Amino acid sequence: MNVTDAVAARISVRAFRPDPVPGALVREILEVAHRAPSGGNLQPWRVHALTGAPLEDLKARVGANLAGEEPEYDVYPPELWDPYRTHRYQCGEDLYATIDIPREDKPARLRQLFRNTQFFGAPVGLFFSLDRKLGPPQWADVGMYMQTVMLLAVERGLATCAQEFWARYPKTVAAVLDLPGDHMLFSGMALGYADETAPINSLRTRRAPFEDWCEMKGFD
Repeated sequence: MNVTDAVAARISVRAFRPDPVPGALVREILEVAHRAPSGGNLQPWRVHALTGAPLEDLKARVGANLAGEEPEYDVYPPELWDPYRTHRYQCGEDLYATIDIPREDKPARLRQLFRNTQFFGAPVGLFFSLDRKLGPPQWADVGMYMQTVMLLAVERGLATCAQEFWARYPKTVAAVLDLPGDHMLFSGMALGYADETAPINSLRTRRAPFEDWCEMKGFD
């Protein structure tokens, strides 16, 4: 599989098969992804991979506290504006349409949201953190590392779902991971084999036209 095919095939999977992923394969993906770029070659990412009993422990702790904690950061700016508000709205509507949950059924939407706490059934949970003294450029570096992980997973027949949702549970995750106090939880990620029969995995999010977000000057 070439890079173009992997980019086209990658989606955020929200229903996984329970099939275990070998530890050697998880390590291979994470280690190869370490070639991702970072400004000044700082390599700011810190990664934790959980499966089995440690993952079940985390899911049990979070399941007992669905109210969440003081989040690490706002995943989206308050009072989101267009075109970003429309993009997010369309994504939500399209997602819930795949599983027949109407906008007015808020309890059902919350239940789906909190399937994040179970990694959507994935057998592996990944967490990405970085030193709190680092800044937004290093956040971008961690994002590039995560994207590399996701594309390598596709190449190997696996699927992922990046989960900034976990910013809602920084204390619980830090306790399970024994994360140093000077490190900030940036994101989680579900990793496993996609359940191809699940309707929710039929979603293909929309993309704005090229002309909406790019200008090219000086080309023939």
